[in-house]
Amino acid sequence: MAVYLVSQITTYLRGVLESDPLLGDLWVQGEISNLSRPSSGHQYFILKDADAQLKSVRFRQHRFGLEPLDGQEVLAHGRISLYEARGDLQLYVDFLQPAGVGAQRAEFELLKARLEAEGLFEETRKRPLPLFPQRIGVVTSPSGAVFHDIVRVVERRYPLAELVLAPTPVQGERAAPGIVAALQALHHLEGIDVIIVARGGGSWEELAPFNDETVARAIFGSHIPVVTGVGHETDFTIADFVADRRAPTPSAAAELVVPDQRELKARLEEGQRALRQLTLELITASRSHLRLAQAHLMSQQPDLSRRRQRLGELLHQAGESLRSQLALRGERLSSHGRQLAALSPTQTLGRGYALVQAGATGQAITQVSQAVRGEAIAITVSDGSFPAEVTG
Repeated sequence: MAVYLVSQITTYLRGVLESDPLLGDLWVQGEISNLSRPSSGHQYFILKDADAQLKSVRFRQHRFGLEPLDGQEVLAHGRISLYEARGDLQLYVDFLQPAGVGAQRAEFELLKARLEAEGLFEETRKRPLPLFPQRIGVVTSPSGAVFHDIVRVVERRYPLAELVLAPTPVQGERAAPGIVAALQALHHLEGIDVIIVARGGGSWEELAPFNDETVARAIFGSHIPVVTGVGHETDFTIADFVADRRAPTPSAAAELVVPDQRELKARLEEGQRALRQLTLELITASRSHLRLAQAHLMSQQPDLSRRRQRLGELLHQAGESLRSQLALRGERLSSHGRQLAALSPTQTLGRGYALVQAGATGQAITQVSQAVRGEAIAITVSDGSFPAEVTG
């Protein structure tokens, strides 16, 4: 006979409970009673119905969803396990939702709370959209009207952009893996600037692929900005919370990712007008500054009128002095000329004197001893000369 310790039995029971797939992920509906909130931050309560009750605990790190109250009818998500220290079978709750919302809605709220706690919805991690995208990836069905609506909007607003369709089912069991594959395919193409994930309106069940965790994580892991346009304006999906931007409809998503060429043209024209006005203002201001600088320069210019007057006087005085000096020197020159003229041999000859020169040599004969009998001589008087001969 085998004998077991209590701890061995409780450990075995715990292993059995935690290995059961049903007990590891289940929703339980019941009424809350005996709610306790100790200082640890955990919450202890009992879930009961008319026939049974189940001990439950929600740890402070799993306090997602509704805050419990005694007597409240709730839908609790969690797992069944055994607390070995006391041998208590417990429901370990990680999410609470008011009863009556439906299982799908409860699953949605649970996933939303869990992903939000992980930081997938953080606004700080969301990236801005490119101002002028060149290639836009579109994840949607190729057969529906959604893609044609997006094409029409882009062609009207910004025809420079190229649309690249990554086809996928957007409804049914193949939709979630198809959306993930389409996102991955766009990441292998060059030049994709932004991605639109879109589908038309539908029921809560039809929008289920966009509440799938794999789709949410694929959008979160995208290095390209993602814009969602799923359903109608009132429809919100997990994909919308994870995306960098959420648009209420597929057409609105297309309008969100591309600029409007009419607005761009208006902005360019306004910029031209502003630039022209600024240029005119700068020219006017520069002219004003130039006039001020000229006035300042003129105010700093020395007064030259007195100097000009003084210069004129000096020039006049110099001219008068020069004329006086020239007149005086002219008079002196005339006096010297008269003196020279008085000493001129011609003047002496005019008074009755004559110049006698030897005919052969032209040498002046100034003494009788220089005269030779029979020699030809030349005698010059005041009005000319004539030849003669020495006879004695």
